[in-house]
Amino acid sequence: MSDTTDPGRKGQDYEQDLDKSDVSVAEFKYLHNSPLDRIQHALHGNPTLVPVIVLVAAIGVFGLIAGDRFFSAFNLSLILQQVSIIGILAAAQSLIIITAGIDLSVAAIMVLMAVVAGNLAVYAGVPAPIALLVAFAGGTGCGIMNGLLVTKVKLPPFITTLGTWSIFYALNLWLSGAQSIRSQDIDAEAPLLKFWGIALEVGGARVTLGSLLMVAVFLVLWYMLNKTAWGRHVYAIGDDKEAAELAGIRTDRTLLSVYGLAGLVCAVAAWASIGRVGSISPQAFYEGNLQSITAVVIGGISLFGGRGSILGALFGALIVGVFQSGLRLAGVDVLWQVFAIGWLIILAVAIDQWIRKVSA
Repeated sequence: MSDTTDPGRKGQDYEQDLDKSDVSVAEFKYLHNSPLDRIQHALHGNPTLVPVIVLVAAIGVFGLIAGDRFFSAFNLSLILQQVSIIGILAAAQSLIIITAGIDLSVAAIMVLMAVVAGNLAVYAGVPAPIALLVAFAGGTGCGIMNGLLVTKVKLPPFITTLGTWSIFYALNLWLSGAQSIRSQDIDAEAPLLKFWGIALEVGGARVTLGSLLMVAVFLVLWYMLNKTAWGRHVYAIGDDKEAAELAGIRTDRTLLSVYGLAGLVCAVAAWASIGRVGSISPQAFYEGNLQSITAVVIGGISLFGGRGSILGALFGALIVGVFQSGLRLAGVDVLWQVFAIGWLIILAVAIDQWIRKVSA
């Protein structure tokens, strides 16, 4: 039997089907290109936007609440001073978290190296520059110890650094005898240890060299992570370690270098902390580990690794400083300041989870 269907009719049906298909595709694109989706895609490509927006909003809100007291040059420079040490620790923490790890020993390394430098320079008569070099080497060694346990012994970073935190803290108490080194003794024997505490008076602001050091540390690490092959390898390991190995990246060697560099940054923070506090206490910065993680998380660096800019940790530290300063000027009790920071952390993690679900 011959086919009596009109060929022209077939063509018309085909064209109609194409038109329906085009409409369906357009509808699909429309549904997945809503304003919320566009925001999600933008934040996925620029995770540092979140802490920047939060920082600007926080400054605006607390500026309205506290007025000129908040926007005074002295108060703004004070915020920068207060976050300088935690900011440097957050830079070290960021390096580890970008690799999908975590370091619970950063503050312990910092305090231990401050004690080492102080004992050598103040009590043992070692020249301050040499004492500082020993502290830098010691901080790097502590970081490499963490790295070896993670890469060679294959221990989880959380458990590894939880254990080394106790080890470093115990060594700190043993070396110091649980005694602080007084500011007067440092001034008399090794004033170089307090170098980063020198303040510059600029238009009512009091900017310490330690604040400038924090910014410099972040800029150097940003360059290393974004402009070098080493930095690309670090992000690749955090995104998918197995895929990085298949791509020819020597993952264990890179991870070891990351932990060593983080330890060195902690030693730099130790030197800055002496200038910030003026003395050396074996029990100082006890909450530094959690505070550094807080800055990193609020700064938009993913706890799952492989995503986020280290500059976000700087903004995260500043956000915490702005919140604490603004709430204090508003007369809010310290208890509720901690309460607010806790919600900030939860919100930051929730936003990170949402951004990671961005559709391709």
